[in-house]
Amino acid sequence: MASTFHSIETAKRSLFTQTTALNTTGHNISNANTEGYSRQVVNMKAASSIEAFGVNRSNAPGQLGTGVEFSNIERIRESFLDAQFREENSIKSGWDIQLGTLEKLQTIFNEPSDSGIRTVMQNFWNSWSDLSKDPENITARTIVKENALALTDAFNQISRQLGQLQNDLTSNVEMKAGEVQNHLTSIADLNRSIAKIEGLGDNANDLRDQRDLLTDKLSKIIGITVANGEQGYSISMGGQILVEGFEVAATVNGATLTAAFAGGGLTGGEVYGMLRSRDVYVSDYTQKLDLLARTMAEGDVKMTLPKGSVLPEGTVLDGVTYTGVSRVLTEDIQVTVKGLNGLHQLGYSMQNGPDGKPLTGPPFFSASGGSSLITAGNISLNSTILDNPALIATSLKTSGDGSVVKGNNTLALLMSKLNTGKFNVGTSGTLDSAYAALIGQLGVQTQEAARQADNSNSLLTQVDMRRQSVSGVSLDEEMSELLKFQHAYNAAARFMTTFDELLNKLITGTGVVGR
Repeated sequence: MASTFHSIETAKRSLFTQTTALNTTGHNISNANTEGYSRQVVNMKAASSIEAFGVNRSNAPGQLGTGVEFSNIERIRESFLDAQFREENSIKSGWDIQLGTLEKLQTIFNEPSDSGIRTVMQNFWNSWSDLSKDPENITARTIVKENALALTDAFNQISRQLGQLQNDLTSNVEMKAGEVQNHLTSIADLNRSIAKIEGLGDNANDLRDQRDLLTDKLSKIIGITVANGEQGYSISMGGQILVEGFEVAATVNGATLTAAFAGGGLTGGEVYGMLRSRDVYVSDYTQKLDLLARTMAEGDVKMTLPKGSVLPEGTVLDGVTYTGVSRVLTEDIQVTVKGLNGLHQLGYSMQNGPDGKPLTGPPFFSASGGSSLITAGNISLNSTILDNPALIATSLKTSGDGSVVKGNNTLALLMSKLNTGKFNVGTSGTLDSAYAALIGQLGVQTQEAARQADNSNSLLTQVDMRRQSVSGVSLDEEMSELLKFQHAYNAAARFMTTFDELLNKLITGTGVVGR
């Protein structure tokens, strides 16, 4: 038969097991708001029974229950949902960065506005039209000069801001590379700690939570693939292993991330968004703005020179050199000129040279800083015009003695019509239409990024809700569990008290005959 104290042991096991369950429930409640915490449950099982004669029959031992015990404390986690969450997390963070960059680009270009390039450029063309009405008016010439300065300043400022945005993105990539390296080191260390603890048969639940939280944070920075092996997590980026068990397998910096992006190995995360923003969006708009400034200054455009125009000696247009009497046009001709600079050099200013002849117009725009290639960042008004607006050319005609025909405005009119000239700015069109296409493209890209960011946010939210329904702590559920384990504990304690009373009766109330 069973030991007299068998039931005491059964009650004790129940008390210990219910205490563990209560402690675990309290641990869950305490960490209900802890980031990355996964709900834990105590898995209970019936303790091994013992053989006792006379339990079921007198001639053979029967099985006598010995109470309850817990097999382990399990962390509730679904790896499939984790993988989905990390994938969507990478996609969302990448689109968020791209959307932020495109919105900054919209702020930089600031269109439509009174200070945007489109308005400033139109003011510049309008000032040429006003000058054509009174070409000898120094005030009108000064207005042309000031509007030209406003236009070059607008190009310069936007170019500087684009360059600063590129530099900021590069700096952020380097900063994020440092975060990635720190996360990889921590994950490798946690792999080692988890293996050490679980090698002794315990469950490293809280350490696993820390590792998963770091992995989630890593997935926000770069797109990763996670595999669980004998030594813990193996993390890779586009086929490149970053962590292999206890060791960090790669050194991550800005250069390696840039190379991974260029090679197609980096396809998500904040860094992907930064590199795509820098190398695609900002780079593209910088190149287009440079092309617009350069084309305006010296891009090919067809213009019709009116009959009676007198070209400067040695002028070459469309392969034809004009000298002597051939300089005087006997009919309207259509020629290709090199933008505003080329057209301006065909005309004459109010100033005469040392030989007493009128000076031809100098190149209207130039590249500052000694560069030979005009860009949005270095386009500037020719310093000679800046110092002396009288050098602005307005006439294409000279009189028989070589002097400029007073009040002639032929060049000023042609300059004002450049805004409708067909330039090759990527495609054939006016400068205004090319700039409008640039702004339109930016608007479409921003709308698309906003749509993608919104969609990815919805998907991430859905996956996270599903994951939280599995791993998250519900205070209502935990309070229910708390009451359940409390009642079980009370019942076990009552059972122990009851059997204690039975033993007391047995010990003190029996065998007293003859005392």
